[in-house]
Amino acid sequence: MTDSKDYVPPKVWTWDQPSGGAFASINRPIAGATHDKELPIGKHPLQLYSLGTPNGVKVTILLEELLALGHKGAEYDAWLINIRDGDQFGSGFVDVNPNSKIPALFDRSGAQPVRVFESGAILLHLAEKFQAFLPKEGAARTEALNWLFWQMGSAPYLGGGFGHFYAYAPAKFEYAIDRFAMETKRQLDVLERRLAVSEYLGGDQYTIADIAVFPWYGGLVKGWLYGTAAEFLSVQDYKHVQRWAETVYARPAVKRGRMVNRMQGELSEQLRERHDASDFDTKTQDKIQPAS
Repeated sequence: MTDSKDYVPPKVWTWDQPSGGAFASINRPIAGATHDKELPIGKHPLQLYSLGTPNGVKVTILLEELLALGHKGAEYDAWLINIRDGDQFGSGFVDVNPNSKIPALFDRSGAQPVRVFESGAILLHLAEKFQAFLPKEGAARTEALNWLFWQMGSAPYLGGGFGHFYAYAPAKFEYAIDRFAMETKRQLDVLERRLAVSEYLGGDQYTIADIAVFPWYGGLVKGWLYGTAAEFLSVQDYKHVQRWAETVYARPAVKRGRMVNRMQGELSEQLRERHDASDFDTKTQDKIQPAS
């Protein structure tokens, strides 16, 4: 990798060396499968292939919320996709999501299985399927969708921009960190101003908009993302975002959803795969991983 001060872009870019950074071994400029591997299929109508990242957690939170409401059709198998090992490039996963990103869902509840990829599409699919966590009509529905899609457009600046250059890039680049720190703080201020006048993002109801935004921006203000990023960004200044994040995190389904497909943190909070509600009590890593 050439030092950024000396780098002159070629007329035509070619991929001739790893880009460096935490994900260099799996980054490539082409799509498609790298190896043959079928996906497992469990007993439930919904088959989720994911990892406990902010994007993955959105879906497991919603599924746990639906089950808490009594929607038995929301029972699911959650299979672990380890992106550092390249599981997302297996042929079976690519069949479900040609973009090779988690999460991906197979809804097998109907006559024909339906693949659903991209987290926003999955949230909307499930909310409409079960008629829950999304107002049915009018301005309230539109407002919730406004914030759902705000998250889809904004979070890449937080994750792929700020998070990458602050925590994962092979070197610290002042310009890049400053650029994306500024944008992340602007986004936090957008949320702060909205939550100053509204209990939840869509209004007075908890919706898929909150479920989508919480793992990213709630996680940021709670200090879960990118090491020392919370201190660096002075997240304590966003009082209304903090209030909202605490309110969302207090929900039992949110706590359960954050555990599913998780591979880091306390072993008691890692449920690598979820196939039954009892797994939260019997199959967390502290119960199945031999003591070191």
